[in-house]
Amino acid sequence: MLKGKTALVTGSTSGIGKAIASRLAADGANVILNGFGDAKEIDALRAGLERDHKVRVGFSGADLTRAEAIEGMMADAAKDFGGVDILVNNAGTQFVSPIEDFPVAKWDLIIALNLSSAFHTTRLALPHMKSKKWGRIVNMGSAHAKVASPFKSAYVAAKHGLSGLTKTTALEGAPHGVRANLICPGYVFTPLVEGQIADTAKARGMTEEQVKNDVLLAAQPTKEFVTVEQVAGFASFLCSPAADSINGADLSIDGGWTAQ
Repeated sequence: MLKGKTALVTGSTSGIGKAIASRLAADGANVILNGFGDAKEIDALRAGLERDHKVRVGFSGADLTRAEAIEGMMADAAKDFGGVDILVNNAGTQFVSPIEDFPVAKWDLIIALNLSSAFHTTRLALPHMKSKKWGRIVNMGSAHAKVASPFKSAYVAAKHGLSGLTKTTALEGAPHGVRANLICPGYVFTPLVEGQIADTAKARGMTEEQVKNDVLLAAQPTKEFVTVEQVAGFASFLCSPAADSINGADLSIDGGWTAQ
């Protein structure tokens, strides 16, 4: 379906990003991975995707909190792959604190990684997409792009901002065959969340099952975690011809969280 296209997926060495990169490779796209982790594990992931799907797979360890590092990553993508046709802005981080106690450095980090990095990758990807009269930008939002929760001021602000960036990109890209959309998951079961469950259980004197049902899934009527495969399938659909008329949308995949 995506043969001949190149997809850059930020934050793709684990979790949701890894699942999206794997799905797009299965769809026939060349893939540029981005993120951090053990070098041998990343190389094994890269080589495995090439072997299994007969596509080209690159890797960039660019620090997405630095505009100049993003510029270098995008320049390398143009040199090595001819440009980015599909951009998935997935990288992100979280910190929880009351506003009055929120560390300024943490605020700056979250805004830089969750929001500003998507601006920089988008501004640098658009000229190639417009020249090709085709491009797909999939931004990874959250239920928190639509609703707020206490103690998550930076994350909520960043995801709301990402919604606005997506809509503006969609309007500017529409005449040029470029589509931009925001996927808004609820709680997704990833290794990071799995670790948070154990830590929360210990801190609150609860069982891990109680943490899952009474804390994390309290807002999701299905009482089920979203899976990384479901999010990856959604991203794949948004890159398909069936989604050509979907543009500038905030699309929930949250078990009914934001329907309440």
